[in-house]
Amino acid sequence: MKSKIIRCSIFFYVIYLLIILISCSKEEETIPTPKPSGSNDTTHYDDPFSDVPNTSDIIMYEINERAFSASGDFAGISERLDSIRTLGVNVIWLMPIHPIGEINSVNSPYCIKDYKDVNPEYGDMEDLQNLVREAHNRDMAVILDWVANHTSWDNNWIQNKSWYTQDADGNIIHPAGTNWEDVADLNFDNAQMRLEMINAMKYWILNANIDGYRCDAADFVPYSFWSQAIDSLENMPDRNIILLAEGARADHFNAGFQMTFSWDFYNKNINVFQSGQSATGFYQTHQNEYRNIPDGLHKLRFTSNHDKCAWEDTPLVLFGGKEASMAAFAITVYMGGVPLIYNGQEVGCPIKLPFFSNSQIDWSINADMFHEYKRILGLRNSNIALRSGALEEFSNDDVVVFTRKSSDNEVLVLVNTRSETKTFEFPLNIQNTTWQDAGNGTSVTLNSTIALNAFEYYIFIK
Repeated sequence: MKSKIIRCSIFFYVIYLLIILISCSKEEETIPTPKPSGSNDTTHYDDPFSDVPNTSDIIMYEINERAFSASGDFAGISERLDSIRTLGVNVIWLMPIHPIGEINSVNSPYCIKDYKDVNPEYGDMEDLQNLVREAHNRDMAVILDWVANHTSWDNNWIQNKSWYTQDADGNIIHPAGTNWEDVADLNFDNAQMRLEMINAMKYWILNANIDGYRCDAADFVPYSFWSQAIDSLENMPDRNIILLAEGARADHFNAGFQMTFSWDFYNKNINVFQSGQSATGFYQTHQNEYRNIPDGLHKLRFTSNHDKCAWEDTPLVLFGGKEASMAAFAITVYMGGVPLIYNGQEVGCPIKLPFFSNSQIDWSINADMFHEYKRILGLRNSNIALRSGALEEFSNDDVVVFTRKSSDNEVLVLVNTRSETKTFEFPLNIQNTTWQDAGNGTSVTLNSTIALNAFEYYIFIK
């Protein structure tokens, strides 16, 4: 009798366990399986842009949303895309698009409150998607400004204290060695924070169909993170990602960036035009910046950007007038690297453009400058020697002179960096040679010397 009772007990116990297991299974079916905070890398709202330019072929255009149009938003940018494209631009860089923090705020767009949201000042996600789509329709890629080093003090991430750098007393700090008190410094020793950062970078590629990033203050962020993040981005299916580091560290190229900022060349330009330094210094600066850079990777060359225009001055003031600023730009574009235009410089915008507050570019002025920017960039686009030809230099103290050769294509560039007429004596191998003047298409035979008016420049093609 006892054995029957035991067998019955065991039977009912087994039935009970089965009921519990079936019940748990049904309950699990009704609860969604937790997913990573990001979406599947293959899920995207639009087809990836198929015409992302090779790095050597890029002409980049930086947009300050608050200055670009009267409305100061994405719609205002979309309305002028044809004008940007007319310049020969094939990559647009948008300054940070995210909501701005309010604690300790100076209203800087580099104070990121939410990495996965759009600043309502500029519009919404649909407005951004439309801007990107219309740029793609005009064969222009779009990259976003990415601020990896820090967030606002009211970013939701601040709840995870270990995600931030702290002082000896455990207080979160602003980036050391700076006066950026409106932002909190991120701790890249935290693996979870890194993953969330990478996930947020993927978010805009998938949900807005953007084509890459200009990474702010890249020198402040460790190599190991950039390597990790770029490896993750480049493994996204069917994507050709553009990556620009605002930094000077040599290891950015090893991490996977295709471009870094050309601060030394910019400073040499300023010193030659402002302080009368020898024009022969351009070539040496170029050589120094390109030493040990892998083939196909480049320095971003510019005569203006948002920082220079806001805190220093416009190219008109920095270089000494319209003609001087165009001469400096010609050297910048043709000696090598990837050229950048900052919005407004193509019409000689005469005012500093803040980005902590709104301002507006007057697009109706200096049509002659717009035409000249278009001509200079058009020559680069149409001539492979000006983009990637071998460089040979003949400059003297006042006149920048160099040739660039690619197979049977050769270009000769001459730029007077002074505010008075200068005469240049050609080397023997150039004397008595015949070229085409790229300015007017006429045939020109170069004798022993040439006189260049103040800030005059020539591009000859053979």
